[in-house]
Amino acid sequence: MKNRHSLTALLALVTLAAAGSLAAQDKANLGYVNSQEILDKSVEGKRALAQLQEKERQYAADLAKIDDQIKQLQNRLNTQRLTLTAEAAAGIQADIQKKQTDRQRMAEDASRGMQELQYKLLAQIQTELIAIIDQLRKDKGLDLIFDLAKSGAAFASPALDLSAEVISRYDASKAVPPAKK
Repeated sequence: MKNRHSLTALLALVTLAAAGSLAAQDKANLGYVNSQEILDKSVEGKRALAQLQEKERQYAADLAKIDDQIKQLQNRLNTQRLTLTAEAAAGIQADIQKKQTDRQRMAEDASRGMQELQYKLLAQIQTELIAIIDQLRKDKGLDLIFDLAKSGAAFASPALDLSAEVISRYDASKAVPPAKK
């Protein structure tokens, strides 16, 4: 998906620090998550990505329809140019220009709509993940949790990776409880 990098940027997680001063401690307890992995592998992340892809397909289909209409008008103008009156040809040309303007507006609206949907979906996921990551930080007694996708780290020990646990907890938080008998 062409918006994958912007998804990662929007899902950048807040760095969480423990209440005490890290400078006063001998050794900081660290961990990291990979926000892109969480987005790609969690049920809710997959759902959001699928929703974005579906919306993108809808916008593309709408634009393809108007492109076809423009093409039909251009073909009509080209094939009937010799038999059309100047007034009729000018009318078709005006229709083509109107359709092109409509297409431009539709493309701008689609782009804006995709950005708004991305922000809405990812802001919700981020809000939910922050609570899970903070609880995981407390449970593991960590001082700091980084987002590997945004950290610029050249190396990180896999032993510090909390992404799978965050995915597991996030999916569990979204699971529908079984129906009571």
